[in-house]
Amino acid sequence: MVETAVPRRAAGQRSVLAALALAQFICSFAGSNMNVMINDISKDLDTTVQGVQVAITVFLLVMAALMIPGGKLTDRYGRKRCFTTGLVVYAIGALLSAAAPGLGVLILGNSILEGVGTALLIPPVYILTTLLYPDTTSRARAFGVVMALGGIGAAAGPLIGGLITTGISWRAAFVFQALIIAVIVVLARRIDDPLPPDPTRSFDTRGAVLSAAGLVLVVMGILAADNNVWLMVGLLVLGALVLWWFFRSVRAKEAAGEEPLLSLTLFRNRTSNLGLITQNVQWLILMGTSFTVAAYLQVVRHYDAIQTGVIFTAATLGLLVTSLSAERLAKRRSQRTLIMTGFALSIAGVIVLVALAAAFSTAWAFVPGLLLVGLGLGVMLTPSVNVVQSSFPEEQQGEISGLSRSVSNLGSSFGTAIAGTILVSGLTKGAYAAAMLALAVIGLAGLTAATRLPRESVAALH
Repeated sequence: MVETAVPRRAAGQRSVLAALALAQFICSFAGSNMNVMINDISKDLDTTVQGVQVAITVFLLVMAALMIPGGKLTDRYGRKRCFTTGLVVYAIGALLSAAAPGLGVLILGNSILEGVGTALLIPPVYILTTLLYPDTTSRARAFGVVMALGGIGAAAGPLIGGLITTGISWRAAFVFQALIIAVIVVLARRIDDPLPPDPTRSFDTRGAVLSAAGLVLVVMGILAADNNVWLMVGLLVLGALVLWWFFRSVRAKEAAGEEPLLSLTLFRNRTSNLGLITQNVQWLILMGTSFTVAAYLQVVRHYDAIQTGVIFTAATLGLLVTSLSAERLAKRRSQRTLIMTGFALSIAGVIVLVALAAAFSTAWAFVPGLLLVGLGLGVMLTPSVNVVQSSFPEEQQGEISGLSRSVSNLGSSFGTAIAGTILVSGLTKGAYAAAMLALAVIGLAGLTAATRLPRESVAALH
C-alpha cells in the first residue's frame, strides 16, 4: 500500500505542477502572440497598428492592475477556487476574441476578460508553488519549471502565433488558448489547497479601485505620448495623485488596525524591493523587445506572421536553454550573480539588435540579438521570483504573490507602451533604434538594482 501510494502522490504532484506551469505559459503566450498578428488583425478588423498596440497593452495593464486584488481574494475564497474561476473567465474571453467582429469586442474578450481571468489565476500559481514545495531545493526546481514555461510562452508566442495565423487564421490562436485552458482544468482537479479559505477576511474595495485606477491612468498616459503631450502629462500626474491617495488610504487603514489591500510592511524588505525592480525590468525588456521587433519586421520590412515568428525562435531557444538549467545554475552561482549576468546579456542583445538591423537587411541580422536577450532573460527570471517569494512567510504569500505578479505585468505593459509608443510614432529605422535603446537604458536600471542585492540572502538555494 505504501509503495503504491508514494508513486501516486508523485504523479499527482507532477499533474499539479503541470497545471500551474501551463497556466503561466498560456498567460505569457497571450501577452506576446498577438505581436505577429498586427497586420492580419489590422486588415481584418479595419484598425491600425496603434489599435492593436492598445489591445495588447490594455491586456497587460488589466493583469497588472488587478493582480494585487486577485492575490488578496485567494485568502478569502481559496487558491484552487480562484484558480479555477480565473481559467473559466479566461476561456470565455478567448472564445469571444476568436469571434470578434471589431476592435471593441477584441478588447473586451482579450484585453478585459482574459486580463481579469489571468489576474485571478496567476497569484494562486505562485502561492501554491511556494506552499506545496516548502524546501528551497524543490521550490527552486518548481519555480524553474513555472518560470521556464512562462518565459517560453512569451518568447515562443510569436512563433506559435505565426504558425497558427499563417496556417489557419489569427482567430484560431484564441481557440488554441481555450483548448489549453481545458487541459489545465482537467489537470487542476488534483490540486489540494494547503491552506483553508477564510471567508471572514475583509477585502479593501476602495483600495482595489484606487490602485487599479492609478495604474491605468499612468499607462494610458504613456500611450497618449505620441498624440498629445499635454494629455500625456495630465494622465501621468492624475495617475500619480490617485496612487498617492491609494497609499495614504492604506496607511490610514493600518493605523486604524484594519486590513488594507496591500500591507506597507511588504515594502520594508529591502531584498524583496530590489527583486521586484528586477522582475519589472525583465518583463519590460521581454515584452518591449517582442512588440518592437515584431512590429518593425511586419510593418517596415513587410514580413508575414510566420516569417516573424520563425525569427523569434532564436529568443525562444535562448530562454529555453537557460530556464531549464535554472536549478543547476542556482547550485553553482548566487541568485545575485545570475540576475546580474542576465541583465548584462539582455542589454548586450538589445544593442546587437540595433547595430545589426542598421548594418544588414537580411532576417538573420535579428537572430544573434534575440538569442542573447533570450539567454539573459532565462538566466534571471527564476532567481528574481525566488528572491521575492522566499522573503516572506506563508501567511503573507497571498499578498506578495499578488504584488510580485502585478509588478511583473506592469513591467510588461510598460515595455509595450513605452517602446511601442516610440516605434508607432515613426515606424522607421530611427524609431526602431530609439525604442530599442530606450529598453537598453531601462535595462541598466535593472542591472543597478541587481548589483545592490545582498550576497548572503541570494545564496540560500545552494
